[in-house]
Amino acid sequence: MSTIKGKRAVVTGASRGIGLAVAQALAAEGAHVALCARDEKSLTSAVEKIRQQHPAAKLAAHPADVSDSRQVAEFFSFVDKELGGLDILVNNAGFGIFRATGELTVEEWDRVIGTNLSGAFYCSREALERFERSRAGFIINISSLAGKNPFAGGAAYNASKFGMNGFSEAMMLDHRSDNVRVSYIMPGSVATHFAGNEPGKADWKIAPEDIAEIVLAVLRMPERTLISRIEVRPSRPQKN
Repeated sequence: MSTIKGKRAVVTGASRGIGLAVAQALAAEGAHVALCARDEKSLTSAVEKIRQQHPAAKLAAHPADVSDSRQVAEFFSFVDKELGGLDILVNNAGFGIFRATGELTVEEWDRVIGTNLSGAFYCSREALERFERSRAGFIINISSLAGKNPFAGGAAYNASKFGMNGFSEAMMLDHRSDNVRVSYIMPGSVATHFAGNEPGKADWKIAPEDIAEIVLAVLRMPERTLISRIEVRPSRPQKN
């Protein structure tokens, strides 16, 4: 079983939802965690929440829009200074606009693809450069079941997540001989504030903490073994 303690990890989209839960779980395991999100205020709040639970955790945070390659490069330079290197990248930053294809604007399309797919590439590219120097690394991409199951109104989001799945598998094949493991997780409905949702206390959806546990399980696998993709669904979905 691989150890997580002392590993240096980056989590994008870490100010809330799945990203925050993953950052909390990594900190609880003794990892050094750098958090990234667009909103600095929300990011500061996230760090405070983690410190309350894990006062000894080594945390760093810096705002960045992952759809901007220059901001991503600046963020990873910050990570180099704060953590001294990188072992784990969790690409979680995501954004969704849901409307019929003919109603989508070019700006809306670019924002969804830019955040969900190009952002994962920009971050992975930075991580791979660092993994090449250390001769090891792990990338976990948070995709979605929308990456294999299209739905009406999901043109941009479906495209971004179908792309994420293909990108993840190609990257795994490109770099598996470099001692870089790549996995992707495809959750169904998760109880987060994504797309304006309001998760309830008795929500039937997957809890963000459940996805975080899956991330930890993937990271704990012995180096000889790779869980390349995982599908996750609510066990008792809401009836229509």
